[in-house]
Amino acid sequence: MPMNPRIEAVTQRIRARSLPRRTAYLDRMRAAADAGPVRAHLSCGNQAHAYAAMEEDKSALAEGRAPNLGIVTAYNDMLSAHQPFEQYPDIIRRAARAAGGTAQVAGGVPAMCDGVTQGQPGMELSLFSRDVIALSAGVAMSHNCFDAAVWLGVCDKIVPGLIIAAATFGHVPSVFIPAGPMTSGLPNDEKSKVRQQFAQGEIGRDDLMKAEMASYHGPGTCTFYGTANTNQMLMEFMGLHLPGASFVNPGTPLREALTVAATERALAITALGNDYRPAGQVLDERAFVNGIVGLMATGGSTNLVLHLPAMARAAGIELALEDFAEISEAVPLMAKVYPNGLADVNHFHAAGGLGYMIGELLDAGLLHDDVCTIAGDGLKRYAQEPKLRDGALVWEDGAGETLNDRILRSAASAFQPSGGLKQLDGNLGQGVIKVSAVDPSRHVIEARARIFHDQLSVKTAFQAGEFTEDTIVVVRFQGPAANGMPELHSLTPILAVLQDRGLKVALVTDGRMSGASGKVPAAIHVAPEAAKGGPLARLQDGDLVRLDAASGRLDVLEADFDTRTPVHADLSNNEFGIGRELFAAFRAHVGDSTEGAGVVV
Repeated sequence: MPMNPRIEAVTQRIRARSLPRRTAYLDRMRAAADAGPVRAHLSCGNQAHAYAAMEEDKSALAEGRAPNLGIVTAYNDMLSAHQPFEQYPDIIRRAARAAGGTAQVAGGVPAMCDGVTQGQPGMELSLFSRDVIALSAGVAMSHNCFDAAVWLGVCDKIVPGLIIAAATFGHVPSVFIPAGPMTSGLPNDEKSKVRQQFAQGEIGRDDLMKAEMASYHGPGTCTFYGTANTNQMLMEFMGLHLPGASFVNPGTPLREALTVAATERALAITALGNDYRPAGQVLDERAFVNGIVGLMATGGSTNLVLHLPAMARAAGIELALEDFAEISEAVPLMAKVYPNGLADVNHFHAAGGLGYMIGELLDAGLLHDDVCTIAGDGLKRYAQEPKLRDGALVWEDGAGETLNDRILRSAASAFQPSGGLKQLDGNLGQGVIKVSAVDPSRHVIEARARIFHDQLSVKTAFQAGEFTEDTIVVVRFQGPAANGMPELHSLTPILAVLQDRGLKVALVTDGRMSGASGKVPAAIHVAPEAAKGGPLARLQDGDLVRLDAASGRLDVLEADFDTRTPVHADLSNNEFGIGRELFAAFRAHVGDSTEGAGVVV
């Protein structure tokens, strides 16, 4: 199948736009690679420090002939998805030793759980943690002792931060090793109903806690299709996981076999061998286009619209919002996974999963097959799935057809002909909306605005019974420069209750929503943000606002709007407490959300 002309045109536009930056980047990576194996340039004293604690690996490290892997880990017990990583360094060291190499933990990076910090002050550090992770990983890799790197991270900001670091050290091969999703617990739609019942005061906290604990119940990623699982999809579509590795549950023989195989593959693709595959070569414009295609085909998290431009910039590639919008128009929505359906990622994987989807999209000409991946040349390999046969790990052709068309469909018979993301433009600025889970009857909302400067004020108004008519809820001063751009996911139950009462409601914000949100129309990432004097700062209570996802418009319908003076909010409460004072420099220097809200890239 020839390449879809729209996908090809977007790819060529990205390539042309990125040419100066990408050329300079590749020149730097080539120079770093030409310097030869890194440990050869270390003094004996440097190396003695690096190997002092390595016990049985000291001789192999000192001789410098065997490849040495650097492990960068985001392990902690606060993220269920990352808890399995506690044992991974031992597995990787043993596997490397058996394959004739060595491995060292180069360093750890912070990894916060957005599920813990939702609606809390700590969420204001969440987006900035991506750049802190990139910086921390850069420190780990600065020891310059590694022929390849293996990256242990799964969740929201962690994978994007690690990608930024991997691209910065783009002359070093990089393999991402996942931990997999937790087994299915309380269905996500039942959990959502319980949350709405609690929001309305119909049940108490004991019942809410019981439901939450039954949903989030063990090691692994949360099973809804939020940012964490969207990250895992991206790593396969972009060729940085082993094929089929993303959604294998933790603690299973197949999971451990994949970790061992990933270690062996990382050793095989260093500059010391005959199949050198540096990260900068894998992370080209075709890989990023493939990732965006996967984002649209799966109805993935809007957070990746922020992260992908920052990730790409680290590899010398410039993405723009219109790239996402055009790819969305060309790519069918092939999956229905909560919140865009009732299934969870385990059900999606059982129905054929990423292997089936990649095969379908390749056959439809919607993915670049001519890419470099850690597994080999070409994306077709990722249409296969791993299995254990007599204890040996093998890859076999995946399902030739969907095993559940209520969850996963072919490109030709997709749930809808275009992806789930729309770009918005208008006199309120530029933003995005995810419509894959929004009923078409709610794609256009025209209503009077209620203006809020924080989430608590919205909840207070709801509890006071103030929402009695169709309303555009505007929560402004939530952008990166204002308070770090927290997710506003804790507003979802309230807005869903209002919608269920028959009201037409929508959210407009310069903040973010979680990848788990979606049934209520939400215009998010609106830029320029209010704290920088953007149009949202000129809105007033009662203004008539029109959110039109069908035409991609976001406008206020008031004649005097352009002549108003922007308001200023007292943001002093966002400057101190729970570590927020440490991030003043980040708030002062962060870029716009349209460019990834980056500080270090």
